[in-house]
Amino acid sequence: MLVRSLLPSSMGHRTLSSAPALWASIPCPRSELRLDLVLASGQSFRWREQSPAHWSGVLADQVWTLTQTEEQLYCTVYRGNKGQVGKPTQEELQAIRSYFQLDVSLAQLYYHWGSVDPHFQEVAQKFQGVRLLRQDPIECLFSFICSSNNNITRITGMVERLCQAFGPRLVQLDDITYHGFPSLQALAGPEVEAHLRKLGLGYRARYVSASARAILEEQGGPSWLQQLREAPYEHAHKALCTLPGVGTKETSSGVYGDLMLAGPKR
Repeated sequence: MLVRSLLPSSMGHRTLSSAPALWASIPCPRSELRLDLVLASGQSFRWREQSPAHWSGVLADQVWTLTQTEEQLYCTVYRGNKGQVGKPTQEELQAIRSYFQLDVSLAQLYYHWGSVDPHFQEVAQKFQGVRLLRQDPIECLFSFICSSNNNITRITGMVERLCQAFGPRLVQLDDITYHGFPSLQALAGPEVEAHLRKLGLGYRARYVSASARAILEEQGGPSWLQQLREAPYEHAHKALCTLPGVGTKETSSGVYGDLMLAGPKR
């Protein structure tokens, strides 16, 4: 097959020019999404610019590389089963659309915000295409627990080590092995806290394991977090603050922002 002939014997990170048959596109102008601003803003900590303007990371338990032109968002997916080589399906692309909330018109929001805030109108000209990510609630919650008293570089390292230790192995590209985010069950184990301390999470290790156990044992599991996405802000904020290690900072800069979660970190 032509597609198979495009692949090296061991998979590496693709670029749009190296394997164009394995990419799909979504109409999306840069004014609606800037990958460089959004993926490195401290909302999510799992994306890397592996090649110039090509961002690779894990989304919906699959590994992706994303790039863009002025009018198109290009996506390629690496499936663990090498027999399933091919460009992303429409179902897979829906995960991208949902993640970036592409059904929301950023132009309309910017226009409205600028009409009521002159300072925003001025600043927005320099930061077109910045939007909130709709992340998996479990990943976002525990990533922002790791964010306590921290910076983007250190949070990124902590989250990566967390995934390597407790998440499922997905695929290896070049010399990088990608893992999915750990399940609540994996994070609630009896040895998790000690292991995470060895990995450099410090006092946050206790909060990670304790929050996983609290969600499983007291709240009924992952569905509780999913339900908070639809809850009024005050209710979700109060509920999240019952978890060990989650306070006003985590909920306002992160956990409610993408339960609708996120805010840029410095």
